Amino acid sequence: MRFSSTGASAVLLSILTLSGITPVFADDSYDDYDGEYVNPDPWEKFNRFTFSFNDTLDRYTLKPIAKAYNWATPEFVNDGVSNFFDNLGEPMNFVNNTLQGKFRDAGVDVSRFMFNSILGGFGTVDVATRMGLQRNDEDLGQTFGAWGVESGPYFVMPFFGPSTARDFASKFPENFLNYTYTGRINDIRVRNSWFALELVNTRAGLLERERLIRGDRYTFVRNAFLQNREYKVKDGNVPDEF
Repeated sequence: MRFSSTGASAVLLSILTLSGITPVFADDSYDDYDGEYVNPDPWEKFNRFTFSFNDTLDRYTLKPIAKAYNWATPEFVNDGVSNFFDNLGEPMNFVNNTLQGKFRDAGVDVSRFMFNSILGGFGTVDVATRMGLQRNDEDLGQTFGAWGVESGPYFVMPFFGPSTARDFASKFPENFLNYTYTGRINDIRVRNSWFALELVNTRAGLLERERLIRGDRYTFVRNAFLQNREYKVKDGNVPDEF
């Protein structure tokens, strides 16, 4: 099975971009699983073990590489690499927006891919955003959620980080759809090189955001991840609990 490096980079979490989103799962009583809350983490003992393994692996391998990458690479190159891989993700956004019936967003995905590929140097410059075409971020797990499939228990995957039962199960049909660049490059060396570059670039972009983590690292990451997934599945239409 092929996983995108977006999933792999979740070892330290793109969900740290949540600084502007109202917390849904972050209050202290949430971890008591009393009252209205249903325990989202019945496999916590196993998940904590896997999280510790992933965190240690990141600390001694990926994080030092990401720091060296940031030190050696100018900011405009970092931005270009990020834009390039974001552009390669547009087909996935298009397929999932179409499956969810969000045809306007699907049209934006196609337009972004065309403009950025042709006018933006194969996607290294995000001209589409400057034209008012905002990027979507969709995957099959979100599509299943939009169709009413419950997220199921929280699940930390070895190497690939936070997930849920629904999102993990979505990787199998997602692999069948084969709409990521890793499924389109037959040369193994080239594919692995691109995958590694995307992973390191994404991890490098999280170095500053990592400082947002407070308290128990496992709990913070779990609650932020679950909050982020609900926010994405509901397209930002989440209730303000406070």
